[in-house]
Amino acid sequence: MKLNEIPKTTSKSKKRVGRGYGSGKGGHTSGRGQKGQKSRSKVGLLFEGTKMRKSLIKRMPFLRGKGKFKSFRPQPIIINLKYLNLLPEGSKVDIKFLIKHGLIKADAEKCGVKILGDGQLEKALTVKLPTSKTAAKKIKKAGGEIVD
Repeated sequence: MKLNEIPKTTSKSKKRVGRGYGSGKGGHTSGRGQKGQKSRSKVGLLFEGTKMRKSLIKRMPFLRGKGKFKSFRPQPIIINLKYLNLLPEGSKVDIKFLIKHGLIKADAEKCGVKILGDGQLEKALTVKLPTSKTAAKKIKKAGGEIVD
């Protein structure tokens, strides 16, 4: 490639407003017009026209009560051990397997699943999901195993 074959990449720099006549946008009003609020300073982002009207931010409700500091992140779906008795013995339990057998909905893959230890497990299963300590004990007691 030769220097005369390189494509031209010229870009003009932004005009700096109000920095004298040589800047291209200087002088008396610097492109802001004659008088008024917009000529003197910037209008605030939340300004809605008058002082009398309550602004949108003031009209919105406060986030009050218990869930004030709670995160809006999706929480994992909880499944108790007693529902795993519906699955066939010796199966490998993961999210897709639970969706296939109708224990959870298809959108559960986004937020995850956790198994808790409510109820008894009568079948030996291989669980590939996060579990609580009591659920892990009961799965091992039933002859199953937990794979992380």
